[in-house]
Amino acid sequence: MSNGFIAIDWGSTNLRAWRYENGACVDSVRSEAGVTRLGGRTPQQVFGELMARWQRPLPVVMAGMIGSNAGWLQAPYLPCPSPLTGLARQAIAVEQALPYRAWIIPGICVNGEDNCNVMRGEETQLLGAHTELPSPLYVMPGTHSKWVQMDGDTLVDFRTVMTGELHHLLLSQSLIGVGLGEQRPDAQVFERGLAAGLGERHLVRRLFETRAAHLLGKLEKSAVSDWLSGLLIGNEVAQMQQQYPLAAHTALTVIGNPTLAQRYGRAFDMAGIRYRTLDGDRAFQTGIRSIANELED
Repeated sequence: MSNGFIAIDWGSTNLRAWRYENGACVDSVRSEAGVTRLGGRTPQQVFGELMARWQRPLPVVMAGMIGSNAGWLQAPYLPCPSPLTGLARQAIAVEQALPYRAWIIPGICVNGEDNCNVMRGEETQLLGAHTELPSPLYVMPGTHSKWVQMDGDTLVDFRTVMTGELHHLLLSQSLIGVGLGEQRPDAQVFERGLAAGLGERHLVRRLFETRAAHLLGKLEKSAVSDWLSGLLIGNEVAQMQQQYPLAAHTALTVIGNPTLAQRYGRAFDMAGIRYRTLDGDRAFQTGIRSIANELED
């Protein structure tokens, strides 16, 4: 696609698109029209509205939840172990997108006795990350964090940890969040939570203690969010460190937005884990450019 293409990261709650011409990004757009927030429109209608922004048609490559059973057209899950270099060959053409030539990138799954997992969108980020920072282990923080084990360019195994969603649910829909009021950042409380989470084998028993701590005056109400964030992230790192141990002097790579990557980085520092960081948007764009170039071939 040497003349250009449009890359779309179409998730559950957001949509991000980039227009490339002659190898350079010339425009981009972000919206909240994720597949669960279409506002009564179909994905095809949202796609048409997005394309109206750009007069000259270009090929379109899409990744994320738009390829799920809740999206536009269901793309398959490629089973692990799965080489990331094969993503373009498995892309699904979207005939309803005519007159645009459009494809949806497949997801990846693990279907084992002790691990059932799926991903959509992250596989494209991983392809870009492998191009820029090859690593035996990638951590992708978020609402549903992914821990991904690699062997060269092959995705061998991965796990999903619902840390971000659990944090939200506990604060907004459980007894822990009742009567807290406005939450304010507190780096010291966050680090105390990290230390507690890293050393805790039985996380569930610590959750109610979060409420008891502020009732008894040992934790400021305004810092409960940061305490809980540290506790959950610390415990995630402790548990997944056992799941995917790294050899000495080997670094993992964190893929995500800088703010969240920094919070996880502090947990890795406390756990003695070496790591590098890579911006999630950069990884996605590198990955989808690679797929677009392969589709052209």
